[in-house]
Amino acid sequence: MPMPVEIARQFTEQAIAFVKRSGLKAEVLEPGFVRLRMPLSDNQNHIGSMYAGALFTLAEIPGGALFITSFDSTRFYPIVKEMNLRFRRPATSDIQVEARLAADEIERLQAEALRLGKAEYWLELQLTDTSGEVVAESRGLYQLRTH
Repeated sequence: MPMPVEIARQFTEQAIAFVKRSGLKAEVLEPGFVRLRMPLSDNQNHIGSMYAGALFTLAEIPGGALFITSFDSTRFYPIVKEMNLRFRRPATSDIQVEARLAADEIERLQAEALRLGKAEYWLELQLTDTSGEVVAESRGLYQLRTH
């Protein structure tokens, strides 16, 4: 069964020391939907925009956040197999990302993982600034595995 929201929030924001230091916030954590925010403050590069590593972190973490809100962590665990990030424009404000997995896709992935020991899925995301402009696009291949 998925983690309760407050435990999922703590896990998303604090379980990985690097993520905790970045100040990433989990604004919405629901089965099949997450919205995360990375602050510009303390994540700036040498020219004052958001550091590429911070953007990459914001693009990668939704896969784990979706996992803990949507899948039974006593039966499954996720891994990242591939991640690509395309930078569109400098990120000069806080940046947010939203990720979704439909309920039927969650069920399909669980059934496939139970049958085969693993199931793969892609997440294609847009990272947006506070005005709604896309600053980066990501494409990640995740794998759900059985314990």
